[in-house]
Amino acid sequence: MSTSIEAQKVRVLHGTQPTSTTPQTRGMERRPGIDGNTAGAKRIWMGHVTCVPNELGPPHHHGEAETAAYVLSGHVRVYFGEDYKEYVDAGPGDYIFVPAHLPHIEGNVTDEPAEAVLTRSPDNIVVNLGE
Repeated sequence: MSTSIEAQKVRVLHGTQPTSTTPQTRGMERRPGIDGNTAGAKRIWMGHVTCVPNELGPPHHHGEAETAAYVLSGHVRVYFGEDYKEYVDAGPGDYIFVPAHLPHIEGNVTDEPAEAVLTRSPDNIVVNLGE
């Protein structure tokens, strides 16, 4: 398998891109850092997410993409399971894993904003399921 020299370059990207360049859900602003547009990535999406206080997004899943997040500040809650009755809470220093195709609702149920680093593979797929 041949690859071009360009595809083998190490890149440093300074900052994130506008939210308009990647799928969004209410309450969470996803800003891409590494993706196909910024780095030519073919099997990973990585970005910065901010979660506004007291806001939950709509039910959705990420198709074939697995999701991993690292909470930098604040608290993030993810509802899942039958009728979204189960949930996990994560705070600073915690990691979150959401399997592919798992319907869930995520957001921030506190009065303080939250921030996380978010990674998806193979891409930032967002399939909104309605409210």
